[in-house]
Amino acid sequence: MNNGWNDGMGGGNWWWMTITMFAILGGLVWVGVTLVRNGNHAPHPQTPGAPTPPTRATPQELLAERLARGEIEPDDYRERLAALNDRPNG
Repeated sequence: MNNGWNDGMGGGNWWWMTITMFAILGGLVWVGVTLVRNGNHAPHPQTPGAPTPPTRATPQELLAERLARGEIEPDDYRERLAALNDRPNG
């Protein structure tokens, strides 16, 4: 009959538990350090064939889209385009 608090562990098995604990803790520290280091780097360059992020359309492009959708008339388009091109930069 086994009445000890250490049922089934035997004499030297606690060493394996200690080694395993340190291995797991070391792995967690390694993962944490790796994540912190990689978080401080610039993003990787775009891979070929990957979709590019959308860019903002210029006011002239937005105006041309409105003309293409039929929201404004060609005369209105030319008038607004001239106003956009004549505005001062600033």
